Amino acid sequence: MSDGYLEFSNSYFGKKLCKGLGLPVPPLLRRANQTPEQTVTDILVSNVQSATTTAILSALNDTNVHQADNLSAKYNGLIFDATTITTTTALKSLYQFFNLNLKQLNPNGKIAVIGLTAQATVSTEHTIVQRSLQGFVKSLAKEVGRKGITANLLLASGSESNSIAGPLRFLMSDRCAYVNAQVISVSQHQIENKLTWQQPLAGKVALVTGAARGIGAAIAQVLARDGATVIGLDTPASQQQLQQTMDNIKGSSLPLSVTDSDAGQQIAQFVKDNNQQLDIIVHNAGVTRDKMLSRMNDSQWELLMDVNLTSILRINQYLLNNNIIAQAGRIIGVSSISGIGGNAGQTNYATSKAGVIGMIEQMAPILAPKQITINAVAPGFIETEMTAAVPFIPRQLGRRLCSLSQGGLPQDVAETIAFLASPYSQGVSANLIRVCGQNIMGA
Repeated sequence: MSDGYLEFSNSYFGKKLCKGLGLPVPPLLRRANQTPEQTVTDILVSNVQSATTTAILSALNDTNVHQADNLSAKYNGLIFDATTITTTTALKSLYQFFNLNLKQLNPNGKIAVIGLTAQATVSTEHTIVQRSLQGFVKSLAKEVGRKGITANLLLASGSESNSIAGPLRFLMSDRCAYVNAQVISVSQHQIENKLTWQQPLAGKVALVTGAARGIGAAIAQVLARDGATVIGLDTPASQQQLQQTMDNIKGSSLPLSVTDSDAGQQIAQFVKDNNQQLDIIVHNAGVTRDKMLSRMNDSQWELLMDVNLTSILRINQYLLNNNIIAQAGRIIGVSSISGIGGNAGQTNYATSKAGVIGMIEQMAPILAPKQITINAVAPGFIETEMTAAVPFIPRQLGRRLCSLSQGGLPQDVAETIAFLASPYSQGVSANLIRVCGQNIMGA
């Protein structure tokens, strides 16, 4: 469903009227098109001499990067290396960099601050000032969101490796148009040199549940665009639409309910029959049955738990126990901001989605020896058939109560999942990334 207010407020007459009435004018976001990943160009990097800055410049060696301030120049990206800030006094350099250069950043620009995880700090004060970066980035994101600019924080566990390259390039690209005010933690991992930015998923096999329509279909399309062979799974009732979606991306269809007790076995057999091994599994299938808790019946609770959480755990357990998920594989769950901030009438849904967050936190260290990463995304208000059915006033509130003043698109969720699925994200595990434009709920 299109956002009529977004379209009207950006028209010539609508913009004048909205500004005159003091109403918000949501920015027109620039999203990645159907081409391989590309970062924005003309990026200003803080002039800090550190191993992290060297890694930043190496990661962006195919784009136009500047290190000298030029107050007459315009930029599409700003990157500040804060890893060397060890005292509260030194935090002033963070203020000075953005105070001087923020006005030079074009609409739809990208901001990334690079800091250190607590484990990588060397003193109490160092730990404290690195934690303070989160408050800075979240506040900055709210200031610049009206221009379609995103600001995010990347925390490295060390300065020597190239493991920040993939996450940094994601944050400096239009693929993160609706990812705002997020904190992504990266551990040190060596990345294969033979990989390419253009087709990072070439040769990989990905399973996407709930793939027939909406967000699931978008995930399948973006993974296929990035080179993956996709197996789309959805209920037998959606078989026709699933087949059409998969035909469009040269993928395979697997009509199956994730709640079947033998769903894991059926997935494994399908994979084996096609002489494949799963590299990526995206647990996207989910349902809602909203009802105030006092009026909720047993089936409305049990169905949500079975589809949204129990089936995921059961399928993961079978595939992992039987080595169906490859070494250095990817498990990606779809949570929700309801699982972070809660929502009236969604105790069942919020419980199941909070459980997905618990899953990635608990399983990440267990899967680490196999180099399998497990992460999740938490969508906010995304323009789908489900949100189109929301009554008018709640729908408008859902769209406007974020720093970007609009709902996201299924593509926004898909791009973030494709980033987490990439071999370049080997150092990213146990991360929850909200795809919500910095929605006020759970912010």
